[in-house]
Amino acid sequence: MNPMNLRPSAMTAAAGAAGSSLEASDEDQPVGRTPRYCPMGLLASFALLMAGHGRCVNTDMMLGDREYAMWQLACARATDNPELEAIASRLFAYFDDAQHSAMPVLGTA
Repeated sequence: MNPMNLRPSAMTAAAGAAGSSLEASDEDQPVGRTPRYCPMGLLASFALLMAGHGRCVNTDMMLGDREYAMWQLACARATDNPELEAIASRLFAYFDDAQHSAMPVLGTA
């Protein structure tokens, strides 16, 4: 169906149907099991700073494997680089959440 050919009342009805569909799908999520989002710019900065210290960080693994992420963050905190330690501390909040330990972290652009 081409939206350009719809009358305003038909477009309003279509939008209302889409909204109710999204609302209904949100209700299926168990409480406390929603994905977490991590700022990708911060994660990219973290990876570049770690590379400067000779450590290769796989950002996809950081988002998908909490244990890997926690290890990399711990290594970053052990450096003598205050900027890297500060970024690691900020990222730590996205990965240190026992309630979401089985949920992958999603990146945001």
